[in-house]
Amino acid sequence: MLRYSLLTAGLMLGASAFAAPAGDLPLMPWPAKVERPVTQGTLVLSNNVSVSVSGDELDDAVNRLRQRVALQTGWTLQPQGGKPTIRIKIAKKVKPQPLPDSDESYKLTVDASDVDISANTRFGALRAMETLLQLIQNGAENTSLPWVSVEDSPRFPWRGLLLDSARHFIPLPDLKRQIDGMAAAKLNVLHWHLTDDQGWRFTSKRYPKLTRLASDGLYYTPEQMREIVRYATERGIRVVPEIDMPGHASAIAVAYPELMSAPGPYDMERHWGVLKPVLDPTKEATYAFADAMVSELAEIFPDPYLHIGGDEVDDTQWKENAAIQKFMRDNRLADSHALQAYFNRKLETILEKHHRQMVGWDEIYHPDLPKNILIQSWQGQDALGQVAQNGYKGILSTGFYLDQPQSTAYHYRNEIVPQGLNGVDVITDTDSPQSWSFTMSRLKGKPVEGSFTLVKGDSGWRGFIDFAGKSRRAVQDIAWRNDNQVTFTVDTWMGETRPVVSVDNDTLSGYFLVGNARYPIKGKRLDEVPKGIPPVVPDSAHQVNLLGGEAALWAENVVAPVLDIRLWPRAFAVAERLWSAQDVNDVDNMYTRLQAMDSWSTVSVGLQQHTQQQVQFTRLANSADTLPLQILAQAVEPAQYYTRQHLKFQAGNYHQFEPLNRFADALNAESNTVRQMKKWAERLVSDAEDAESADALRHVFNRWQSNTSDALALSENSYQLKAIKPVIQEVDKLASIGLRLTDLVARQGTLDDKEIASIQGELDNAAKVQDEVVIAAVYPLETLLRATRNL
Repeated sequence: MLRYSLLTAGLMLGASAFAAPAGDLPLMPWPAKVERPVTQGTLVLSNNVSVSVSGDELDDAVNRLRQRVALQTGWTLQPQGGKPTIRIKIAKKVKPQPLPDSDESYKLTVDASDVDISANTRFGALRAMETLLQLIQNGAENTSLPWVSVEDSPRFPWRGLLLDSARHFIPLPDLKRQIDGMAAAKLNVLHWHLTDDQGWRFTSKRYPKLTRLASDGLYYTPEQMREIVRYATERGIRVVPEIDMPGHASAIAVAYPELMSAPGPYDMERHWGVLKPVLDPTKEATYAFADAMVSELAEIFPDPYLHIGGDEVDDTQWKENAAIQKFMRDNRLADSHALQAYFNRKLETILEKHHRQMVGWDEIYHPDLPKNILIQSWQGQDALGQVAQNGYKGILSTGFYLDQPQSTAYHYRNEIVPQGLNGVDVITDTDSPQSWSFTMSRLKGKPVEGSFTLVKGDSGWRGFIDFAGKSRRAVQDIAWRNDNQVTFTVDTWMGETRPVVSVDNDTLSGYFLVGNARYPIKGKRLDEVPKGIPPVVPDSAHQVNLLGGEAALWAENVVAPVLDIRLWPRAFAVAERLWSAQDVNDVDNMYTRLQAMDSWSTVSVGLQQHTQQQVQFTRLANSADTLPLQILAQAVEPAQYYTRQHLKFQAGNYHQFEPLNRFADALNAESNTVRQMKKWAERLVSDAEDAESADALRHVFNRWQSNTSDALALSENSYQLKAIKPVIQEVDKLASIGLRLTDLVARQGTLDDKEIASIQGELDNAAKVQDEVVIAAVYPLETLLRATRNL
């Protein structure tokens, strides 16, 4: 069979890795090379924009380009004709179906006369069109394009987005809109999660009971799936379907219990989690089922890859089934992992028969499988690094879970290639290390345990952290707030993690701030520095096996009416990490360009993050006057990490019919206002005469105070808002505290220890999770409060 060498594509497209860091143009992902002329100018546009294409046909892409110019300008464009404004030259005509090794490189030049785009293939031309549309600016005098020369190609060939239609169904118009967003962000793989415990979402000719009994009537027909493939293909996007096997199989169990490892009957599964139903790998009927599914999907999805899931297999049914245990003994299968590898080997043969290559999650990795399979890692860079070092290809999803509310900066810092420690844990004779064990309780699951070590050396403080069972990580931003309290940051699988801990003799206390949610910890001092697990960093010869990554939008907490709020504009930052050079990593610059993408994608692409939020606020307010909720939203964020899911679990509401109708569901993952407030507070603390920052803080606090009565009135008249009444009241208190602290810092005033402790107590109380939200405004206030200490 024809095999597509993503390895070759990765080498070919990796030349952009030496690109300069991003500049000030509103482009995202940032291109490999951008040059501006010494004498800068603009190409002024008018409503007679016309486009010529040579070398290949771009079908409807030219019409879409013109339609989007019209949307961005408000013009009615004149019919095509005359001298072209935009000339597109394509070197080689290829089939419209995008492939893993498709050439997406392009060059774009804007000068005083016109726009020239050259690309090796149609796929590069499509990517160039998005860059061009991002460059269009409606200025004070006219609509124009800046003079610029761009040479661009992606760092990684696999840049995906997982959409989960299984847990909560996604209607076709919503899917198409996300594909438009993907194209705008230069993402090129739609990973379509079509089956899971809670639903089977496509019709099968040979196994019709799957949708009749296990879909709640929510599924896609073959023609609808072909429609999605066509729509994506026109935009240069591959579609890789996923059917989850052998676990996550509760929906299969409802329809065909005879395929399972324990007898039925089974009921539709409504709860989230890792569940017991698992296919029986010893039955030929299981492989007949798998063959039929692969055959039917291969007829619809032309991509050479097919995702088989393979994750989170609960082996209870295997262990309790005497026939399966005998089969394992007879076939010398030592454990459940070996049994799953047996299943996957047979599944790989089926895929081979249908000319498909296997993609699966970490758990499918096994040396018995051929090296043409692709591993998608939810377990992190260590697992991915090991896969790559052993000669298997891999992509990363850990750190790109957009269903989790996290700061965009956290996703943006998530480097695909595992990083070493660079000697941070090498202790010399002149170093003074101190190590502490910790236990962090969680709302669901086992506590997180480990240790951290802080080292005072000749050049200051450095440190590292060892989570149990995970590799050692360097920590950043170590700061002793006083003799007994220290804080630092580290990006973990949970999110940006900031321990704020007190050390008293040999006892450790305090909390880990995971995203914006506080988790209490306890611990003790260790007698010596513990031995850690070094990161798995593949050597340069094997790093080419790292083919990219995928953002994932799992749907336990996502329904179609809030889909865009979850994804956009954050997905642009993930797209940039996958497309742009590794040294394009300035977070402040990213946020500036992300704000531009937020506006542009709303107008040009038709994404609905703002529309959906306004609709949700209107529903909650029972009124079109949603300004009080918009202002309140400046101060709060949804509780980050898995805090919301775990709170639902504790309340017995972690299931498919839990309404996603709270204020938290309408919020962006992070507050841009609070992020800016942190900067104003830091600037004011470093320069008390910074009147601009002081005035900006006062303006926000006064706005929040003025909003209190209107927000409270809404909470009284909507049962769905009643639970955030304490939040509204806390924000009002914080605004008063903020005004006082701003004035104190601006005049370099101080507070005594008793007053500081009192205010800190109020801030700690306000920082608690309430109705699944966190008042993130607590943290810029803490910065101001620390500056009032009389040292």
